[in-house]
Amino acid sequence: MSTPGPQNGSHRAPETGTGAGTGAGAVAGTVAILGRPNVGKSTLLNALVGEKLAIVTPKPQTTRNRIVGVYNGPAGQIVFVDTPGVHGSKKALNRFMVQEALGTIEDVDAALLVVDAGERRPGNEEREILRSLVAARCPTVLAVNKVDRVKDKGALLPLLADWEQTADFRALVPISALKGKNLEPLLGELCKLLPRGEPLYGPDTLTDRTERFLAAELIREQIFLLTRQELPYAIAIDIENWEERARQDGKSDVVIDANILVERDSQKAIIVGKGGSMIREVGTLARAQITELLGRPAHLKLQVKVDEEWSTSPSALARLGYRA
Repeated sequence: MSTPGPQNGSHRAPETGTGAGTGAGAVAGTVAILGRPNVGKSTLLNALVGEKLAIVTPKPQTTRNRIVGVYNGPAGQIVFVDTPGVHGSKKALNRFMVQEALGTIEDVDAALLVVDAGERRPGNEEREILRSLVAARCPTVLAVNKVDRVKDKGALLPLLADWEQTADFRALVPISALKGKNLEPLLGELCKLLPRGEPLYGPDTLTDRTERFLAAELIREQIFLLTRQELPYAIAIDIENWEERARQDGKSDVVIDANILVERDSQKAIIVGKGGSMIREVGTLARAQITELLGRPAHLKLQVKVDEEWSTSPSALARLGYRA
């Protein structure tokens, strides 16, 4: 997998070939994926680019950083920017997350606002996003997600009509990111908003995120999934060491030392588990995911460390990649 930088590399995408369209009619542009927590933004990004880039859990506020995913199709290339969910909070980490989301709007060609089909009108989070979009004059498509959960399909038209009254959307598209439904029409509407030009990234680039970042996210995902409601969001992953090794058979593997940061001893006890059972399970599942991501064997060593100030200290947040 190729990672950083324009002109280095994208992948496969829904119902299309691997190469981006080129020539005078091809588009190339950036689209921010915006919305409140837990509306399915990360699931949608993964579905659109055809690879797992963003971690997905039933918990809201899982995504903390902007994650770029590159889609290539016959009409051209779309560089998607998945953002943290917009929500109200005064903690330094949460302020960073909201700034990451809203700060993206000034830098993109268009926006994709994702809402839950269970919501008939905008809440405070959507209103804040819409104000920023209007101020930036950013053309926007509305994706009404999770329509697979709507039993009465006749209710979709009134739902779309309600949302149409809230803003000047260029298009409204009902989708199911989880089921992969109606994604082609969504991509078509987004392509209409993008400038024509050469691809921003080469045909083998999937994301601008490093393998270290993606590996850390996969570890964090397993902790969320396995601890469920027991553990709050006060955890972070610090990749302390990453060693690429050449093997005698000509292939390679990687040894990863990662620290799981928590704020309290009680949280450490949950992650370690009885007799170390929980951290072993986290390691086993995360190692399998990382091996699949890298395409080569990964050896994962995990430690749990208590740092009471990691989520409130600007210096600690910066060290972990969060610009508070």
